[in-house]
Amino acid sequence: MSALRRGWSDTTPLLDQRHRSLSNSHTKRRPHSVILEMTAAVNDPTPSRSGPVFLGIDVGTGSARAGLFDESGKLLGSASSPIQIWKDGDCVEQSSTDIWHAICAAVKSACSLAKVAGQEVTSLGFAATCSLVAVDSDGSPVSVSWNGDSRRNIIVWMDHRAIKQAEKINSCNSPVLQYCGGAVSPEMQPPKLLWVKENLQESWSMVFRWMDLSDWLSYRATGDDTRSLCTTVCKWTYLGHAHMQQKNEKDRDMEACGWDDDFWEEIGLGDLIDGHHAKIGRSVAFPGHPLGSGLTPAAAKELDLVEGTPVGTSLIDAHAGGVGVMASVPELASEAKEDDEEAICRRMVLVCGTSTCHMAVSQSKLFIPGVWGPYWSAMVPEFWLTEGGQSATGALLDSIIENHVASPSLANRAASQNISIFELLNSILESMAHEKKSSFLAALTEDVHVLPDFHGNRSPMADPKAKGIMCGLTLDTSEQQLALLYLATLQGIAYGTRHIVEHYNAHGHKIETLLACGGLTKNPLFLQQHADIIGCPIILPRENESVLLGAAILGAVAAKKYSSLIDAMKALNAAGQVIHPSKDLKVKKYHDAKYTGYNQTKRRLTFPHLSPPLQIPNPLLLCHIHRLLQDHIDPASHHVKEIDAYFAKCEVNIVEKWLVRIKQKQGSFSLLSLHHSKSLILCFSATSTASSKVTLIQPPTTSRRSTPAPPSRLLNQHSKLTHDLEGMVVAILEPKPWDIP
Repeated sequence: MSALRRGWSDTTPLLDQRHRSLSNSHTKRRPHSVILEMTAAVNDPTPSRSGPVFLGIDVGTGSARAGLFDESGKLLGSASSPIQIWKDGDCVEQSSTDIWHAICAAVKSACSLAKVAGQEVTSLGFAATCSLVAVDSDGSPVSVSWNGDSRRNIIVWMDHRAIKQAEKINSCNSPVLQYCGGAVSPEMQPPKLLWVKENLQESWSMVFRWMDLSDWLSYRATGDDTRSLCTTVCKWTYLGHAHMQQKNEKDRDMEACGWDDDFWEEIGLGDLIDGHHAKIGRSVAFPGHPLGSGLTPAAAKELDLVEGTPVGTSLIDAHAGGVGVMASVPELASEAKEDDEEAICRRMVLVCGTSTCHMAVSQSKLFIPGVWGPYWSAMVPEFWLTEGGQSATGALLDSIIENHVASPSLANRAASQNISIFELLNSILESMAHEKKSSFLAALTEDVHVLPDFHGNRSPMADPKAKGIMCGLTLDTSEQQLALLYLATLQGIAYGTRHIVEHYNAHGHKIETLLACGGLTKNPLFLQQHADIIGCPIILPRENESVLLGAAILGAVAAKKYSSLIDAMKALNAAGQVIHPSKDLKVKKYHDAKYTGYNQTKRRLTFPHLSPPLQIPNPLLLCHIHRLLQDHIDPASHHVKEIDAYFAKCEVNIVEKWLVRIKQKQGSFSLLSLHHSKSLILCFSATSTASSKVTLIQPPTTSRRSTPAPPSRLLNQHSKLTHDLEGMVVAILEPKPWDIP
């Protein structure tokens, strides 16, 4: 069943292909791709063109796609070709050779559909998942698989084999970690590199270049192995802000000066420093910088394009989506009259596909626990990027549907009606709401709840070991029950995004508007649930291929058609439909109640190892303590902050990244909070809920080795944190964290 028929998520090839042999040639797949796109192109006559044509190429989890755009950002035509994927437990692998063949097929099909000749293509740019590619000195694949299959030379972004290596790296407490939310994820490249070195010594010794997939695509096309500031900063711990004083404004090219050699030495990968970091990147450039002399003769022939066609430095796919949509402003929007820099900082881009990425920029760097970044110029030049995410959203929806007993019959019904499964499920839900006389559709899930952390929690808990949960299941296996589970999963994903948005805003962002792109945004129910739950309008792009447009913008900048990436964004981004939150107060109250349950469920799942079970005698007080600890202590500056009365009205989750143990003793409670190796103890009186005093004390020395005391200037054993739960004005002095043995 085609991805278009099956649903809107780009994860369908991941689930449907299973372990199909790589021997199936792409020439057999291409007609399938053409048919998929022909349907969209038949009723859209090719416009007359005299201006430039920009080509964008995007490699997602399950397919390679190509799209052509004119100088107004209008999509002229696009095509896709499926790519092979191998999945075995936590290991997920792909082939760079297979991906390149798929790209060539997609580009040729897109040009054919758009009636664009190769010589008409002005420029091109690449975007791809943040997967890790291994090649030798000849550019040939080097296996990263247990079975030694050399075709499998890519560790896919969602691969979680390196959880232990990530924990090892995080235990080092390197300063670079503060720029990725305090901890690296197993989805980043250093843990994956360490895993290969520890487990595949032969492959490790053979690799000449380790590259992010989008960088490898640019290298394959141009022969220039310059890396992108986006990939290196976001996935390799490269410190992009090292270039704030060193960047060459004229040509935006630069030598790599942001690698922290001490970090690589400390984690056991010091050999990657050799040759001025030759294996991981000696040269780093801003996205959109022209690479080499453009397309090589060989690449041009394979793509049916012209030798020398400009190619821009790449972006990760989610970041390309941000570039493709972030400057979209609806007509009559008030922010259109405001300062562009201020307006863009109040926006968050949701790139919704296999996973969801939450992209926001700021003019100053904002450190947010559990959120990747701040990354300087990783998406929009001169802005700091913070990047949250949910590791499985489209993939989770597909999995929930695929693994339900009613899935086959549902798929057959959808096929017979020539609609997607999601469209059929949405229709079933509407019928159920009508039959039950429900005042609004979302209320159907009153007794069904889903915590969506089935592939860990990327943000804001930064816990790859987190697990998902379903509540309210019965023996019912009907299509109606699957529809309820599907709706509850949509809502769980949206509650997770609300959690991330609130977490951003609590740490300095002022997110007011969402912009969404990606396969899941073609599902109106997905969008409306997000708007209702988060309480923000959601702007959709005019063209539904924002990632491809973002990639095309890179080439346009490389071809000097625009003076900067931001200018290109303003020229080529365009807004489409705007989804507004429901004005029904019942809908808001319903989701507020379910969101509270979402947070309570997540809290309880965080403490499965505690014995006896966690009890919270005074949850309101503990909520304020947690917010005090996590949201209002600045780890960078160690200075006093004040919290005003609005504090008491905030919905708080006392878990997030803190492990908490509560003990009751003679009318008082002691709170032990651990975060990695950082720890502190709080003792407080809970005799009154109206006014409580909290005293920060030095932890006792109770083990064979002494406990280092924090500096006296930062910790006074008799200092007090006074809580007035009615007035709620708090002054906080943060101690420097210390280790408890």
